[in-house]
Amino acid sequence: MLSWLFLELTEYPWFRRLVWKPIYETLARKYPVSNWHFMNYGYTPSDTEPPLELPPQEVYHRYPLQLYHYLATKVPVAGKDLLEVGSGRGGGSGYIAQYHSPHSMIGMDLAQNAVDFSNRVHHAPNLKYVQGNAENLPFADNSFDVVINVESCHAYGSVSKFLAEVKRVLRHGGYLCITDMRGVPGLEKLNAELNSAGMNKIFEDDITEQVVAAIELDETNKWNQIKEAVPARYHKMFGEFAGVAGSQIHLQLKERKLIYCRWVFQKQ
Repeated sequence: MLSWLFLELTEYPWFRRLVWKPIYETLARKYPVSNWHFMNYGYTPSDTEPPLELPPQEVYHRYPLQLYHYLATKVPVAGKDLLEVGSGRGGGSGYIAQYHSPHSMIGMDLAQNAVDFSNRVHHAPNLKYVQGNAENLPFADNSFDVVINVESCHAYGSVSKFLAEVKRVLRHGGYLCITDMRGVPGLEKLNAELNSAGMNKIFEDDITEQVVAAIELDETNKWNQIKEAVPARYHKMFGEFAGVAGSQIHLQLKERKLIYCRWVFQKQ
């Protein structure tokens, strides 16, 4: 049901504003599973990207974690001030704060329950999580060197407002690193919004194939998480939401009815 709503209604701003916040508030409140840190569909590196060596405690999260790693490493982050908009359950911001040495890392999410969960679970001296709206960021102008946005902007009422806010809070020379997926018409619209946001595009690629591979490789792990966390009557629904192999999200990506891309833009 959730994947169907995403596929059919995500183009409508009223739907995005009405539905996604309660969904994520409920997930964080009702399923505070301590080892559920990510909500993206994952990534496997391309042939041109070096394999990622992970410490043993992070191997469990390899595929969703890799989506962050190979995006964040497109730009310099060590010693910089970073913001993640749409930080969800906090795993991406926590990983970057711990292993990529930013001066500061703030994870911001619309859902207060997700923020509370993240602050309980993820700890580093340069890391914190706050509640906020992507279309009205609660930060001063010129506050950050890098803004990261992973598989999140499909839930925003106005991507254009979000991008204007990103440009406002970025410092001169700062970067927006972003991933998301759309159907073909939606991707054309997203590209138009990105290209008219007043920042220079310095990187873009289609990573649909790498995301599909991650979904298939992470199949057993995802089902184990679902079976551990939720009652049996909800397994199918959560499988669709998590994008397990055979779910609508997986099939739409595999058939390229959905296209998954990543971009890096720079504020001049």
